[in-house]
Parts: sequence; structure tokens; C-alpha cells
Amino acid sequence: MIDRDQVAHVAGLAKLQFTDDQLTAFTKQMEDIIAMADQLDEVDVGDTTPMYQVTNLSNVFREDKPEHWQTRTQLLQNVPEKEAGLIKVPSILDNGEGEA
Repeated sequence: MIDRDQVAHVAGLAKLQFTDDQLTAFTKQMEDIIAMADQLDEVDVGDTTPMYQVTNLSNVFREDKPEHWQTRTQLLQNVPEKEAGLIKVPSILDNGEGEA
């Protein structure tokens, strides 16, 4: 069973803020989702052959091989902030309040 504290904890990890009403609604929704998933445990799949693909389609994509089409200097021309040849991004571990 999911409780409000667990939903609030996960919301905090995702940097989401909910009102009390929203937290109550999301807690109920999460309980319903988990109850629905728990129904799958009741299905007997002992004699079922696993399926990895439900169609007879095959991969039609090109071979995945690296192509060097731009230099680092060319790529860094498109970024707002750079430092020591790297892209500088805001820190997410301290809520973006400190220097990266």
C-alpha cells in the first residue's frame, strides 16, 4: 500500500511540488495503478512460451557506426556556456543555487 509520505518523497526526488489535494489524488491513483499491476500476479503463465516480438518485422535501420562530422570547436559554438573545452550546465545536486 502506498501512503502520502511515499508519494511526497518521490515527488520531492523529481523536484515536483503538489498541494495537499493533489497529493491525496495522486496517492489514490498510485494505489489503483499498483493494484492493477498486482492483478498480473494472479495470471497463470507457467505453460506460456515467452514472446520477444509479436510481429514478424525485422530491423530495417542502417548499421550504427560512428561518423565524425563536426569538431569539438564547432559543437561548442552552439552552447550558451563552456569551460575548459566542456559544456557547462547548472548543478542539480544543490538545487542549482551554487557554482557548478
